[in-house]
Amino acid sequence: MAVTRRASTITEARIAAADVCADIRRGELLDPSFDRRTSGLDARDRRWTRELVYGMLRRRSWIDALLDVRVKGGLQRLEPGFLDLMRLGTYQLLEMGSVPAYAAIGQTVELAKVREGIGAGGLANAVLRRIDRERGAMAAVVPADAVDALVLSHSHPRWLVDRWIARFGMSETEALLEANNREAPLIARPVGVDIDTLRTMLSDAGVSTEPAPLLADSVVMTSALSLHELGVFRQGLFHLQDPASTLVTKYADVPQGATVIDLCAAPGGKSVELARHAGLVISCDLSPTRIARVMENRERLAVDQLFAVVADARMPAVRPADLVLVDAPCTGTGTFRRHPDARWRLRISDLAVLGALQRSILRAAAGVVRPGGILVYSTCSLEPEENDEQVDQFLAEHPDFALEAPSDGAVPETVLDAGRLRVLPQRHGTDGAFAARMRRAA
Repeated sequence: MAVTRRASTITEARIAAADVCADIRRGELLDPSFDRRTSGLDARDRRWTRELVYGMLRRRSWIDALLDVRVKGGLQRLEPGFLDLMRLGTYQLLEMGSVPAYAAIGQTVELAKVREGIGAGGLANAVLRRIDRERGAMAAVVPADAVDALVLSHSHPRWLVDRWIARFGMSETEALLEANNREAPLIARPVGVDIDTLRTMLSDAGVSTEPAPLLADSVVMTSALSLHELGVFRQGLFHLQDPASTLVTKYADVPQGATVIDLCAAPGGKSVELARHAGLVISCDLSPTRIARVMENRERLAVDQLFAVVADARMPAVRPADLVLVDAPCTGTGTFRRHPDARWRLRISDLAVLGALQRSILRAAAGVVRPGGILVYSTCSLEPEENDEQVDQFLAEHPDFALEAPSDGAVPETVLDAGRLRVLPQRHGTDGAFAARMRRAA
């Protein structure tokens, strides 16, 4: 039986990392668990913990392959909690150059003793010391099958890799896997100031920047920083948003002064962008907790024309609007670089479950688009079942709607595909996104 007491010699950052891994095994999403577990850490320890946990999840299959041949009897003999600790310790040893080997080994051993018992501590010590000795010749056993080798080297589930190879081919799929394993940058969108002013203010605060992909009015922040210690952030002069998400709102091509409904709005970044041109934005979400995040963004950024309500997108209790955005719940396969836990959580059955929900929301949304108005359907998925197939089925069932591309120059031509928005990590250096803009007959 695992021991639950904590040893004071173990760093709080490593305790937090182990707690996050345990939360993920219990079904919690990575981001909210990380935010909760690291809330008491200072900015430096929080960044270190993020590097450890998110990095380990991106390399999990490769780490498991290394451990499997160094644990007598293989990984199947290990308790899940102990395996988490071994993954974290191995990642520190092999991937985090700032961590001395003695610290990576010693801290993991102490955590194992505290959480899994004295015997687990001894096993952790033996395995990690062997990894440290062999690090110069460290290599996992590479499968003979080319796809299996790709799966192992880039740490993705086989079923997903098979799907992507069938659609993109081997070479482009490898580029996608590599993109998914890069750390996602922080990208700022100015609010209330222009991009040049924001760039200057960030520079004055000691934050270095570089141009963002696809967008001239966004900027990548390349310095390590704590947002809440940054005055320009607290003043509400920017928010964070990947270009893929920004492009969805630019593709929507909101008419000036329009009334807009964002049916699946939380955490509210797209609502903020829609409000740049809209006269009124009503942000809806089923979760009161997530709506509270929308309101936090509204207040910090002083977006006065944005209003948030708790509402079920399948039964929207709102009047018809000029433009309705359905940023549908999806598998999120376009955002694996930001959410490395998602690749291990997803099952192929999720495509059917989420597909049914997407159809339900999209059909309900049609009823709150005024005649002559616009319906925009979007996801952060790469999967055709969640994207083109949903749109094609909707258009077949709703002959009063027709696909309509945005006005010229609304988004770069490189992300348009027969009038639909298609942003791909391996081609565009951003998250993935899909959107279709449909006009209701007047």
